Amino acid sequence: MSLRINDIAPDFTADTTQGPISFHDWIGNGWAVLFSHPKNFTPVCTTELGAMAGLAGEFSKRGVKIIGISVDPVESHAKWKGDIKTATGFDVDYPLIGDKDLKVAKLYDMLPAGAGESSEGRTPADNATVRSVFIIGPDKKIKLILTYPMTTGRNFNEILRAIDSIQLTAKHQVATPANWNQGEDVIITAAVSNEDAITRFGSFDTVLPYLRKTRQPTA
Repeated sequence: MSLRINDIAPDFTADTTQGPISFHDWIGNGWAVLFSHPKNFTPVCTTELGAMAGLAGEFSKRGVKIIGISVDPVESHAKWKGDIKTATGFDVDYPLIGDKDLKVAKLYDMLPAGAGESSEGRTPADNATVRSVFIIGPDKKIKLILTYPMTTGRNFNEILRAIDSIQLTAKHQVATPANWNQGEDVIITAAVSNEDAITRFGSFDTVLPYLRKTRQPTA
């Protein structure tokens, strides 16, 4: 199964460092970020888990839960958390899913069906494609998918920026331009007429017949 934006995020049950969860129930009525790792005790992932822990408050302010997953048992995650604190200075207080049977990695199309049924004996290279980020909305639909190579650490500030855009554009009929950041001008979508745009946004600039910009809505 190939996952795409606007697909329902597959539901699953799993053990985590904070006990067993049913994923959709765990998400509840809010937003979630699921980010995956090919193996514990790998250098880039160690820095990423710490970086995410350091930004946990920023995700919380946006109503977003964060959860990690690694192709290793939960008991191994508990030991890894000590290394993460040593390397980055941050405690990992969000849950980490244990995926020792590769069930979730396969469910989210990060490993092929023929990858086997155990994490034992697998190297990080064997699991190289388990390097994805999924942003999931309150409707349980996938809003964004990013996949990184093992040698490139993820930019979690970019993920926060994307969440700001996704949440804003879900509420208003606007889009965000390249390199947009919170508080900057936005694009009025084609579904909004010029007359309606004045009613909604007060004023706008017509850059091109199909490109109209206005101040970011705040309400």
